Amino acid sequence: MENRISVKGLSVSYERKRVLTNIFLEVEVGNIYGVVGPNGAGKSTLFKAMLGLIETNTGSVLINGKDIKSQRKEVVYVPQKNDVDWTFPATVFDIVLMGRYPHLTIFQRLGKKDKAMAMDALEEVGMTAFRDRQIGELSGGQQQRVFLARALCQEADIFFLDEPFVGVDMTTEDKIIQILKRLAAEGKTLLVVHHDLSTVENYFDKVILLNQRLIAYGDTTSTFTKENIAKAYGGQLPILHKTGMIEDK
Repeated sequence: MENRISVKGLSVSYERKRVLTNIFLEVEVGNIYGVVGPNGAGKSTLFKAMLGLIETNTGSVLINGKDIKSQRKEVVYVPQKNDVDWTFPATVFDIVLMGRYPHLTIFQRLGKKDKAMAMDALEEVGMTAFRDRQIGELSGGQQQRVFLARALCQEADIFFLDEPFVGVDMTTEDKIIQILKRLAAEGKTLLVVHHDLSTVENYFDKVILLNQRLIAYGDTTSTFTKENIAKAYGGQLPILHKTGMIEDK
């Protein structure tokens, strides 16, 4: 299987405190990866380090065999809601159109094709009727749909989504996961920070279990086990059985 992202020996510290230690990953094309671990495990930090948004202590990250700086057009990042300024004076349509900016050359303006693609993306996530709303006026689920539409509009090959299901209702969650599965079937690569262990087996082809170091990664069926979950979470969380039932430790 072709590797789209290669992470070798990645370590990150904040104010001399080690957050990630010696991470090695090979991310394959056409899969949805669930990035799972307790609070403070370094999941969001891993994304930011892989995307070159923060400094790293050691290690390297190659995307399509190249440095991230040359691959910006091929990569889309949907951050946590807390990282977004919801007071920014932009409409839903404005936000989605931003997905086209990586495709523009200097001094090039957005055209009819770009605007049509933005409308198509809004239609796919069910947000066409909200195109003229300011983003801060939307519910949490609606906001997540808008940022997914922006990601779709970019036509990237690799998607980093940091907790896209937080604050959304089940209808929106179902809609989002169906879109992600379609993208994977089309050969896209998706990494998703996720906290609800009860849905991991249904949502993800592969899982990355993290707690400041890499606990395990691979096919969900063989990696998302009681033993690996216990290693990742320690005493912080109950154990999830294959049946979907949860038992307190």
